[in-house]
Amino acid sequence: MSLENAPDEVKLAVDLIMLLEEHAVAPETVLGALEIVRKDFVRKLRESGDSDPRSPAAGEREA
Repeated sequence: MSLENAPDEVKLAVDLIMLLEEHAVAPETVLGALEIVRKDFVRKLRESGDSDPRSPAAGEREA
């Protein structure tokens, strides 16, 4: 599959990986930051009334 035809989330993931690697961000820092971002976007989805069935956090409570 070419990136041109990839789903938007794959394109975004590739862009983020490239950005983080270019800036030599430590893996532990990346994972911590991604967890914060994930929680924030899960909260935004809940507040908007939308749900993403692909998200394991759909039934999760925030810490």
